[in-house]
Amino acid sequence: MSARKQAVLDAIDAANAKDPNIDNDQPEALLYGSRMSAELDRLFPDASDELQIAARGQHIERWKLARSEYPDGRAGYLAWRKAQGVHHADVVMSLMIQNGYSGDQAETVGRMLRKQGIKRDAEVQALEDVICFVFLKWYFQPFAAKHSAEKIKRIVEKTARKMSAEGRARVLSQFELPADLAASFQN
Repeated sequence: MSARKQAVLDAIDAANAKDPNIDNDQPEALLYGSRMSAELDRLFPDASDELQIAARGQHIERWKLARSEYPDGRAGYLAWRKAQGVHHADVVMSLMIQNGYSGDQAETVGRMLRKQGIKRDAEVQALEDVICFVFLKWYFQPFAAKHSAEKIKRIVEKTARKMSAEGRARVLSQFELPADLAASFQN
């Protein structure tokens, strides 16, 4: 691993270590970043430096933009998510520039973190597939325990729509889902 990539990953981890929200005795954002990197390594072992950095920085400083500061409902949620993407991109791009990456390389990561190019850009799509896998592997069960069957089905359908055909096929081969949820991942 190059020294500059390690420096950026270390800086992302240092920022995420400040997350006041704890999960499994670790700051949530730090744990999420390590899960993203591990899943990226498993799904895309030849990922570019940019994709590796984007995966680790996906939730950098997520706690700084509270959901409660945005209106209730879907529109407020989407505004919060968009603001999060911009914030994540800005922070990670700055860390990259500080550690010797070019503006073009930083902007590539920024596009990934802002989700610009889903279904059109292979690396943006790869990041989205990794995000979906991390959700299904680590966060789906606790989420499902708190919500109605109808809401769970809608979330699973939205998750599947964001994924590539290859990602959906891998979900079917790697997760045991009830038939009604598995149907969302069938091409």
